[in-house]
Amino acid sequence: MQQPPLIPELSCTDYKKSLDFYTRILQFSVLFQRPEEGFAMLERQGSQLMIDQIGLGRTWATGDLTPPLGRGINFQIEATDVNELYHRVQQNRVTIFLPIEDKWYRTGDHDTGCRQFAVLDPDGYMLRFSRDIGTRPINE
Repeated sequence: MQQPPLIPELSCTDYKKSLDFYTRILQFSVLFQRPEEGFAMLERQGSQLMIDQIGLGRTWATGDLTPPLGRGINFQIEATDVNELYHRVQQNRVTIFLPIEDKWYRTGDHDTGCRQFAVLDPDGYMLRFSRDIGTRPINE
């Protein structure tokens, strides 16, 4: 698998808890890991991200790492199974930030639609799962 040009690395407070959340609940697969460093490279339908436990191995801290981590950013992740994944996060009592919705965004001379929802991971990173639902003329 070729690596995408951007792979975020998310600092986490509990590697095992984060790994369980991403693999068991969100169904990411582990491409490789270094448990002794609290590190894993994860993949889901072509999207990749890394998790790295704070204080083990190298920590890329540019300031205080106080919860919730990731304030001010959300990661949009394409998912062909957005409805099933939403049901799965509900069953597992994951913190839902944005309930599932169909949303249209102006993109140039038309609107682009997506079915999306957003959850928070154990450290507060916002993950917005999205599936394309097509385009339409701008609705003014």
